[in-house]
Amino acid sequence: MSISGISPVTQFLQAQKDEATSAATYAKTDTLTRREVTSFEQDAASITSADGLMKNYSALQVVLGAYGLGSIGNQTALIKKLLTQDPSSSTSLAKSSGNAQWLAFADAFKTMGENGGTATTTPFTSDVISSVVTKFQETQYEESKANTKSGVGNALYFVRSMTSDTTLSGIMSNSKLLNVVETVEGFDPDTFGALDYDQQVRMLGAKIDLKDFSSPEKIQKYAEKYLLMLQINPQTPDEPASLLDLFGGDDSDDGILALFGGSSDTSTSSLF
Repeated sequence: MSISGISPVTQFLQAQKDEATSAATYAKTDTLTRREVTSFEQDAASITSADGLMKNYSALQVVLGAYGLGSIGNQTALIKKLLTQDPSSSTSLAKSSGNAQWLAFADAFKTMGENGGTATTTPFTSDVISSVVTKFQETQYEESKANTKSGVGNALYFVRSMTSDTTLSGIMSNSKLLNVVETVEGFDPDTFGALDYDQQVRMLGAKIDLKDFSSPEKIQKYAEKYLLMLQINPQTPDEPASLLDLFGGDDSDDGILALFGGSSDTSTSSLF
């Protein structure tokens, strides 16, 4: 049971009824979220380049958060590649990585990527600004301490993000989706995470049935099963990264890009 006496599944179902409204309400009461959204709304329409976005602390935080990429906030070389390469090119990092989140982010700002990081007009139209704010608020709401501790945040994200087109590699590249799936399939996330990638693929591939995600109804049931499994085998949730963690002073290339075998000046190979 949750601290409030309401089961996580019930809490999850209640939160689902109107997550956007709940997220907007949370954003108004959370000082940091409110401040970042206000700053983003004021500045976004004037941003026309990758450099302009990357130099605007609040705007970058909101945009990355909206696409579930807050964890790469201090990986400047990675972000620059995503914003300055044409995502439709097979040689681009977004396309070759197989990471659905990276590709969605790059696609959203492809007017920049197609032109090496600049755009003749801002990609932040009023509709885009509204969409980014809504997604960012939902992410912040899902990552609030209460929702993180209960697992409800991951369940909400899972239902919002999982589709019938999601592949095993797509799940493996998304930490939240992976946590839900490995939990439901009976793996301990800490133990499973200590294995090398090929072992993870073999073990998860042998157990997972992608047909479980063939409809919204099945995805919903899978998320509810995740919350039930947490009641049987509780997990200690990771605390969401602080702003210092996300946007700290590490501008080196020794971060996520190291997985691809080099710095921003070297060629990038496929992760999957």
